[in-house]
Amino acid sequence: MKNKRLILIQAGVVALLLIPLIAMQFTKEVDWNIFDFVIMGILLSGTGFLCELVLRKAKSTQSRILICGLVIFLFLLTWIELAVGIFGTPFAGS
Repeated sequence: MKNKRLILIQAGVVALLLIPLIAMQFTKEVDWNIFDFVIMGILLSGTGFLCELVLRKAKSTQSRILICGLVIFLFLLTWIELAVGIFGTPFAGS
């Protein structure tokens, strides 16, 4: 079961990265370069693997939900900062 989840995580990452790749074929508004795909792949894989680690190590359901929720929240904050720079950090190029 554990290896099956890891395969599903990687398949999900690939599926999510296919969305902008396909969109780039139909519109000029989506303009990703290889660096964008690499960074997003790292962020998605890291988030998935951290949640997998939490599922393996945390004992109670409540702690699993809380920690995975925190990991996903931090992923979303990072993604938003990289996309639009809402915090104005140098990390986002502001």
